[in-house]
Amino acid sequence: MSLKDRNEKEMYGEEQYRKIESHLLLDNRPSEYLEKVGETEEFNHFPFDLLKRMKKTEQSPKYHPEGNVWIHTMMVVDEAAKRREQSQNPQVFMWAALLHDIGKPSVTRFRNGKITSYNHDREGAELAREFLLVFTEDEAFIDAVCGLVRYHMQILFVTKGTARAQLKEMKRSVDIREAALLGLCDRLGRAGVDIEKEKESVMAFLQVCGVPGKDFDFI
Repeated sequence: MSLKDRNEKEMYGEEQYRKIESHLLLDNRPSEYLEKVGETEEFNHFPFDLLKRMKKTEQSPKYHPEGNVWIHTMMVVDEAAKRREQSQNPQVFMWAALLHDIGKPSVTRFRNGKITSYNHDREGAELAREFLLVFTEDEAFIDAVCGLVRYHMQILFVTKGTARAQLKEMKRSVDIREAALLGLCDRLGRAGVDIEKEKESVMAFLQVCGVPGKDFDFI
């Protein structure tokens, strides 16, 4: 590939990144644009292929009856779009929603008759950073997005009291309100969910974190 072709390709990637961000921040249903762009040639190449891999990554039907990781992610992005104005930083929040499960394709396995994706939060934080570094050098932005990706599973771990709960580390790394907001969207971005039950889970998470859930209008 010539230098000219490489530069044009990089410019196109940058343009696509900005278009995606615009739709994440402005659309009522960002998934509609993402579904279209996800079928383009650009999504066959790095770093957008990190997103396209989600289309071939299945999930446990017990927890994700809606289907693969991409379907779930599109649902989460649309849920996040409903609540982005409640975020302290909608740009960070919406990118975190899109990238929150970017680690699943790398770690998903079929074990003992079950589909698992252990440590996809840790893997996802690393891949989200790799993705974003292609387009921006804004370290504060990248750290904020990757922090939410890294700790997006903590609502489950903390409320269940599992060994994977990392309350102190999470509090040092992310804003609890933002983590709760993303966690709510993650839990609602599935088929057949009990909305009130999921809200109760988020309230329980906030309570354990020592944060008054009554102060948060997204609950």
